[in-house]
Amino acid sequence: MDKTDQQIISDYLKGDNKSLEILIKRYLRPIYGFVYKYAGNVQEAEDITQDVFIKVWRNLKKPALHRIYSGAGFNPKQGSFKTWIFSIAKNTCIDWLRKKKTISLSEIETGESDNFFEHASISQLLESATEKLLPKYQTVLSLYYNDDLNFREIAERLKESPNTVKSRHRRALIMLKKNLF
Repeated sequence: MDKTDQQIISDYLKGDNKSLEILIKRYLRPIYGFVYKYAGNVQEAEDITQDVFIKVWRNLKKPALHRIYSGAGFNPKQGSFKTWIFSIAKNTCIDWLRKKKTISLSEIETGESDNFFEHASISQLLESATEKLLPKYQTVLSLYYNDDLNFREIAERLKESPNTVKSRHRRALIMLKKNLF
């Protein structure tokens, strides 16, 4: 009889590393298939799938209390492992799409080709240009693009009006463009 996901996870947390292999074998194809629908090509789907399983491994290894309080780890009281791993896959795909969208926009504006080193260079330029902004602009950009907060959520966090946040976002983009070009 096959063990449940929860039993396998329990065995893994008790030190049975083979249990993690069982989980990976059980979910590799379904996760890859799910990710491929987002990525659209084999290489990127493989990379994203690998990232998903690295996140699973890292979060399963965290101490139980940290997993529960941070919301990062699997908690059987909150749902099934299958739901948890697919939510990690979905979020990883969304992060990948955001990065790809950013790179694609940069490529269109700068005429860059599809080369890893050029992407790294663009990323470094963007980081350097962002560092030149005042902290209030850096914060808005970080919360919007890295933390995926909308303007209302950023306004609440910063205790500012949504219009102020929108204005800072717009000004930050204008300044970034000046710093880059």
